[in-house]
Amino acid sequence: MSRIVAAALFALAASAAAQDSVSTDSLAARRAKFAASLKYQTGDVQLHGGMATLRGVGGTYRFLDGEQAGKVLRAWGNPVKENPLGMLVPAEMSPVDSGAWAIVITYQDDGYVSDSGASRINYDSLLAQLQKSARDENPERKKQGYPTFEVVGWALPPRYDAQTKKLYWAEELSFDGDTAHTLNYKIRVLGRRGVLVLNAVSAMNQLPLVQEATPAALAMVEFNAGNRYADFVKGKDHMAAYGVGALIIGGIAAKAGLFKFLIPILLAAKKLIIVAVAAAAAFFRRVFGGKKKTA
Repeated sequence: MSRIVAAALFALAASAAAQDSVSTDSLAARRAKFAASLKYQTGDVQLHGGMATLRGVGGTYRFLDGEQAGKVLRAWGNPVKENPLGMLVPAEMSPVDSGAWAIVITYQDDGYVSDSGASRINYDSLLAQLQKSARDENPERKKQGYPTFEVVGWALPPRYDAQTKKLYWAEELSFDGDTAHTLNYKIRVLGRRGVLVLNAVSAMNQLPLVQEATPAALAMVEFNAGNRYADFVKGKDHMAAYGVGALIIGGIAAKAGLFKFLIPILLAAKKLIIVAVAAAAAFFRRVFGGKKKTA
C-alpha cells in the first residue's frame, strides 16, 4: 500500500510541477503580450487638451496617454473608474518588470491656489495632521474593505519653488499586510485654474532611484501660455478656497470644509494608485491568470 501511495503522490507532484510550469510560461507570455501592447509617446506631449506640456519626453521617461495609463493601473490591480491624464514610465523598464515604477499624472481643477503663505508653512505640523487623519480614518477604511495604513514620516520633506510654482515631497507609508513600506513621491504644479498632480509610485527602497529621476519630470512639466500661474486674472478667475499647505493634506476637502466626509474618499483614492512594487507579481497573477491556490 505504501508503494502505491508513494507512486500516487509522485504522480500528483509531477502533475502539479507540470501545471506550475505551464502556468508560469503562460503568465510570462501574457505579461510580454501586455507589455508589447503599450503605445508609448516621446517628444513634446500635450496634456489636457493643450493646457500643459511635457517637454522632451524620451530621455529619462516614456509617456503613456490616459487610456494606456488606465490600462496599466487596472492591470496593477487598481479599480480605476476614470483614466488619468497619462503616465511617465522610466525609459529603461516596462510596467510589467520586477521593480517597475511610474509617475501618474492627473489634474485638480479647483482654481488658482494662492501661495502667499507658502514660506510660513510648518511642515512638521502638517505631518502630524496627516498621521492623525490616517489613524482617525482607518476604522472607516477597514469597514469599506481597504487596508489600513500609517504615515511613517517624510521620506523627503516638502519643498516649494516660488519661481517655478512647483511643490514636491515624499511620504513613507506602511500598509497593513505589506512587509515593505511604500514610497509616494508627489509633485504639484500650480496653474491659472488648477493644479497638475504627479504621483510617483514605488517601493520605499527605491527612493534613491526615484529621487534621482524625479528632477527630470519636474523640469519637463509646465503649463502653456494662457494657463500659467502668472496668467491669473484677479476678479475674473476662480480662486481655490485653500492654499499650498492644503495640497499636502487634501485640498479637495479643504475647499468645501468637509474634511470629515471627504477625507476617507481621498485616502481611498490614494490607495488606488499607491502600489507596492513588491506586490506587482501578485497583481499580474490575479489579473492575467496564474497558479491557483490548492487545498
